[in-house]
Amino acid sequence: MMKTNPIWVACSLVFLTLGCSPDSYTTKFDNDKRESDTKYVGQAVGNFSADEWYPAGRLGTTDNVTEGCYEDETPAVNEMGLARAFNLGEAAFERNFTINTAPFKGLGPAYLRTSCLDCHPGYGHGKRQDYYKAGFGNGYLLVVYHPVDGANSDDGPYVAEVTGMPQTKAVAPFLPPIDEDQIVLNWLKVDQMESGLPMTFPDGEKYELIYPELSIPESAFNTNPTPYQTGNKAVAFRLESTIGIIGTGLLDAIPEEDIKAQYQAEAPYVELNPAFWDKNANDFAATAWYSLAEGQFADGTPAPAGTKKLKRFTYAMTRASLQDGAGANAIWNITNVSRADRPYLYTTKAWAQAMSENAEVIAAIQADPASPYYADGTKEGIAAAVRGLLDPSTNQFDNEWYNFEPEMSDDQYYNFLVWHRGLSIPRARDLNRKEVQRGKDLFMEMGCASCHRPSWNTKSDNYWAPAIVDGKPLPRYENQTIWPYTDMIQHRLYMKNGIHGSWCRTTPLWGRGLSKANTGAEDRLHDDRARNVIEAIMWHGYSKQSDAYASTEKFYKLSKEDREAVVEFINAI
Repeated sequence: MMKTNPIWVACSLVFLTLGCSPDSYTTKFDNDKRESDTKYVGQAVGNFSADEWYPAGRLGTTDNVTEGCYEDETPAVNEMGLARAFNLGEAAFERNFTINTAPFKGLGPAYLRTSCLDCHPGYGHGKRQDYYKAGFGNGYLLVVYHPVDGANSDDGPYVAEVTGMPQTKAVAPFLPPIDEDQIVLNWLKVDQMESGLPMTFPDGEKYELIYPELSIPESAFNTNPTPYQTGNKAVAFRLESTIGIIGTGLLDAIPEEDIKAQYQAEAPYVELNPAFWDKNANDFAATAWYSLAEGQFADGTPAPAGTKKLKRFTYAMTRASLQDGAGANAIWNITNVSRADRPYLYTTKAWAQAMSENAEVIAAIQADPASPYYADGTKEGIAAAVRGLLDPSTNQFDNEWYNFEPEMSDDQYYNFLVWHRGLSIPRARDLNRKEVQRGKDLFMEMGCASCHRPSWNTKSDNYWAPAIVDGKPLPRYENQTIWPYTDMIQHRLYMKNGIHGSWCRTTPLWGRGLSKANTGAEDRLHDDRARNVIEAIMWHGYSKQSDAYASTEKFYKLSKEDREAVVEFINAI
């Protein structure tokens, strides 16, 4: 770990996803005139060690830095003989799921997207959109919640009438829980920073910040009751864009004891989420742990049901092991494709009730005796079958209408896990350049590394895998020094229309400089509001309450040349 001054931790924490610089913030350094970095790769240069050319270590880094490099497997995949499984798992990520066409069958009955690739174009972060309606590259997910402490609060419980990842599509004859045609998304400009920082740098260069505002009328909800009829009846909405998925296997390999030491190092200087850290006990809170299903560790040790792992994945850090993390969950709940360890639909009681009461839905099923919802063919029988199958509270796969068979096979799921854990990080670029080296110095001096911790060591990488894997190997990354630039801890920025729950995990910066080459976009932060690195950094200082305000203020005061050097550094790693 690169040492940082404790004072920096007290006053300056910079985090969340940064990225490339678009034309509006192009630096003065001409790509065509740069000296090639090829002859320097693997050597110590300036203030970079030889290891920093390989951000994910020897086992996790690809030498490919061209278009498509986000799709590369790690060297560990090939060394372990897992290339075929990786390629088959990649197909599960890329292909569209359908209602009943093997091998990618089982879509719906309500769902968000037909494929993972729709949300992760080029295997990266979702792209900023001017509308919500789902389509390729649109990685937006809705957050629907009852706000507390005022209508504009970022905090409050999810509404129970729709799923945690609200679905906006459905298989005929059903209606989607939320009609996406009625979702209105507007992008608004920030007139002035709440913190008082001017929107013109001291040298006269201006920057602009935008943020999303969502509205969804009650008529868009095909549930009974609607969210407006329950709870405190106030309903609020936030956007979250899909996060980058490269290198997540290496993050899974970071030891829990090392993450605990990072919490202990930061806790004296900044408020940490009490749901994760008990400051008085100087230890993790009970809610920081995730209870896993039955499984096995990489060393062959059994992991009985209820084994605890530290939460570390998703913005809200709701998941622990990658093998039960965001991707393993999403391959099920985004498409609603069941498997042996997810033998049920991702639906709600309120949606089941509404569908069982919809005359057009009942009539369409009555006209199709082959429908699994047909029952005895009467309106009453069909309505009961719809409730029984769609309502997750009725033990839907253990009733008179349904004999459960997994839609995704165990082999398909194993291949998907190999692929997900096997995605590499592209090697660093341009570390030999003085501008990049200057940017690194400034990054450290401003205190950015207090949250964007540069390096970790994976040690034994004794990963957990579910029982469904049946002891087959997954890519393993033992004793690798990695450079993800994250502390694996949540912080708060207090942005306008910010992230639901206020707390957000520090997003790794590695490989993000190649976002445009891979995805065609450079949008950053949790909802793509930042269109370039400059905007991403300045959002960190929107409020003086932000954990990163002091670092943002330091960045604001830099000369244009030094600002460009910081951007160059972030793009290089």
